[in-house]
Amino acid sequence: MRDAPAAPHIAPSRAAAPRRDPERLAERLPADHAKLWRPRRVLIARDAQGSEVARHAARAGEAAGAEVVHLSGNQIRGLRGETTAETYRRAKSTLAIVNAPPSALKLQPIPPSADFRLDLATGCPAHCQYCYLAGSLSGPPVTRAYANLGEIFGVLPDYLGQGRVTSGTQARGGEGTTFEASCYTDPLGIEHLTGSLSRAIEHVALLAEGGAAIGLRFTTKFDAVHPLLTLRHGGRTRARFSVNAEAVTRRFEGGTASLSRRLEAMGQLAGAGYPVGLTIAPIMPIENWRPAYLQLLRDAAGVLPESADLTVELITHRFTPGSREVLMGWYPATGLEMDPAVRAQKRNKFGGVKYVYPKALMEEMRGWFAQSVERALPRARLLYWT
Repeated sequence: MRDAPAAPHIAPSRAAAPRRDPERLAERLPADHAKLWRPRRVLIARDAQGSEVARHAARAGEAAGAEVVHLSGNQIRGLRGETTAETYRRAKSTLAIVNAPPSALKLQPIPPSADFRLDLATGCPAHCQYCYLAGSLSGPPVTRAYANLGEIFGVLPDYLGQGRVTSGTQARGGEGTTFEASCYTDPLGIEHLTGSLSRAIEHVALLAEGGAAIGLRFTTKFDAVHPLLTLRHGGRTRARFSVNAEAVTRRFEGGTASLSRRLEAMGQLAGAGYPVGLTIAPIMPIENWRPAYLQLLRDAAGVLPESADLTVELITHRFTPGSREVLMGWYPATGLEMDPAVRAQKRNKFGGVKYVYPKALMEEMRGWFAQSVERALPRARLLYWT
C-alpha cells in the first residue's frame, strides 16, 4: 500500500452562502426524491423542550405525519414490546430528542478515523444487517438526537491540538484536529428532522475562520444532501459516503439510499466544494468480489469532478460475540455470514474478541484494494485498511 502524502492545507472560504431561517427549514422537506426516514413518533424530553433542535424535530415530524409527544420527564419509555422483533420495530420507528449526558461532553479518541468523537446523536434509522452499533449501545435501538448543541460545541476548543490521528501528523496534519460526527449515528439520515449536522458544519467553519486548525468528518448511507449544499462550510467538513458492492448494498442495507444515489450525492457535495470520501465498508469476499468492488470504484470515479479532494477508507466485516447475538435477534432470517468457525479471532487490549477474516484472505484483499484504488481513483488518498 502506498504511503499517503501530506494533506494540503485547506484555507477556509470567506464567501458567505445564503443564510437559512432555522424556523422555516423544517417545513422544507427535500423535494428531489431523496431517501428520508419518517419516524412514527417523535418524543421530546422535558429538558430538551424549547431548544432549536426540539422545535425543528417537532415541526418536521408533524410535516412527515409523525406523532409528536412532549414528555413530562427525561426518560424514554414505552419502547419494549413482548418480543425482540416488536421492541426493534418500536425503537426503530422512534426519534427521541434529549440532552446529551455529561459523558458526551468528554470527547473520546476515535482512531483510525479521527482524533475525537463528536456525538450529535446515538442510534441510526437504517436497517443494516451487519450494524456496527449492535451490542455497542444499551437498550432498544432508538435514535436519540441531542438538543444541547451549544454545550457540545462549546467543548471543542479544549481539544484542539490534542489528538493523535490527525493533529500535528505529517500525513494528515492539514486536516487539523478532527472530530467524527458519525461514530454512533448517521447524522445525514436524521438531518431533515434535527438540523444538527448543518449547525455543526457551520460552527466548525466559523472556528476555522477564527484561526482554529479543525476539521469535521461524517459518514452516511443517505443522500438528502441539499440542505448542505449552500452552507458556509469553508472546506473544513469531509463528507464520506459508506458504500459497498451493489450485491451487499441491496441485500443487507435496508432503509438506506441506493448506491447510485449515494454516489450522486457525493458528487454533488464535491461540486459544492466539500472534501469527500468513500468509506468502503464492510468489505466482504462475496462471490466475484473483485469485479463487484472494481465496478464500485469505477462508478465512484464517474461522479466526481476532477478537482475533488477524495479520501478512501477500507473496513472489512467483523463481529463480536455480543453483536452477533443482537443481530441474530434483530434479523433472524439474515443470510449474512457470521460463523466464528471460519473466522480468525482478534483480541483488543482489554481481552475483548472480534471475529475477522483469516490472515491470508485479509492480505489478499488488502493488496487487491490498494492496487485497484490507485488505478481507478489515482487522485485519492488511501487513509487506512482495517
